[in-house]
Amino acid sequence: MARLPRYVIPGQPQHIIQRGNNRQAIFAAEADYQFFRDALVEAAAKYGLAVHAYAWMTNHVHLLAK
Repeated sequence: MARLPRYVIPGQPQHIIQRGNNRQAIFAAEADYQFFRDALVEAAAKYGLAVHAYAWMTNHVHLLAK
């Protein structure tokens, strides 16, 4: 059974999740977190993304962004 389409309210923040494949780690060292942060800051500036909150675990990331 297919899942229902996402319910998007224009102008409201979205909860974005990025997970490692099969719960594998996506961050192995502190430098990996720094690289991800730098890439996120650069992409947010380039595309006008406002990141309101984040949580980074070793195998997944949560972002609240608009």
